[in-house]
Amino acid sequence: MASDVPSWTASGDWFDVCSCTVPCPCIFAQAPTNGECEGVLAYHIKKGRYGEIPLDGLNTLGLSYFKGNIWAGDTKASFAFYIDERADDDQRRALQQIFSGKAGGFMANFANLIEEVRGSNFAPIKFEVADDLASWSATIPGKVAVEVEALTGPMTPPGKRVQTLNAPGSEVGPGTIATWGKAKVDEVNAPEVRFSWKRKGNSSKHIPFNWTGP
Repeated sequence: MASDVPSWTASGDWFDVCSCTVPCPCIFAQAPTNGECEGVLAYHIKKGRYGEIPLDGLNTLGLSYFKGNIWAGDTKASFAFYIDERADDDQRRALQQIFSGKAGGFMANFANLIEEVRGSNFAPIKFEVADDLASWSATIPGKVAVEVEALTGPMTPPGKRVQTLNAPGSEVGPGTIATWGKAKVDEVNAPEVRFSWKRKGNSSKHIPFNWTGP
């Protein structure tokens, strides 16, 4: 980690949509449904600051693949990042430092799970989460489209969400609350980073994050 990394904070919303069936076993630190996991990881910073650089409202999106139980040390992931093109030069550098793990904090630990970075690009990223967590979505026009409805069922009270507390494989850090969903749309066409799929009906989860560094 560079010695000149300033103090920083970032808090907001994260969700994934992956190839596992509901519920994705990875969040429980187990092997993926079919032995491998491929998916979208989307981040929205509600409030954030990297030194004096504001990060409020900016988005980052990742595409990921791994085979085996990543939390047991069996494997590491291939990853590609897209950074919000609305960010100015200083904000872009700050987001790259944070999400690469070079700025410390939780993402420095997460970076230890990645062995291949297929690319880091700038793109228009749209991110939406309903206030009541009934749905969430993210898009990069022409490349990524994911839409999710919150999981429900006959024993779920109206307006309530299906949630997991303190999951051992939380992708944004310890002490979290994960809200489960099911993908209505899950489409990726990103040949430049060797990711492509089209499916629906698989697992998704929303988790708020709150990071500090270095």
